[in-house]
Amino acid sequence: MYLIGFPLLVVTFAIYNMIAFLTPSLAWTANVATIRLMSGQDWTVTLEDIILACAIILLGIEVVKATRMGIRGLMDHVLSMVLFIVMLVEFLLVQRAGTSTFFILMVISLVDVLAGFIITARTAQRDIQIERDVAPSA
Repeated sequence: MYLIGFPLLVVTFAIYNMIAFLTPSLAWTANVATIRLMSGQDWTVTLEDIILACAIILLGIEVVKATRMGIRGLMDHVLSMVLFIVMLVEFLLVQRAGTSTFFILMVISLVDVLAGFIITARTAQRDIQIERDVAPSA
């Protein structure tokens, strides 16, 4: 339960930066594996595909985490917003972050921020409405 106040998308952000800065000659579209599908088609998996798939899976977990109320949930939303701002600044100012892969990771982070705030607002609105309906009548 310690991960409630920690935005999981930091993991993909950190992995991207480690790969981009420690191995600058590595191409994001380089083949990692080729999988033969039952249809006979060869599916080529790239590093870009892997990191984006991981980010989308983590986004799903983040959306589920957004349904929790409390101070940790609020802290998670704030940290997600900070992560998005850091990613935006890096995208605009750092040459190695100016790729389509990083841009899609940044958009996934934006969706996390928006989904978190929207889900929290809707949940809070529903809680207020339920409390109003069950007020004792005199």
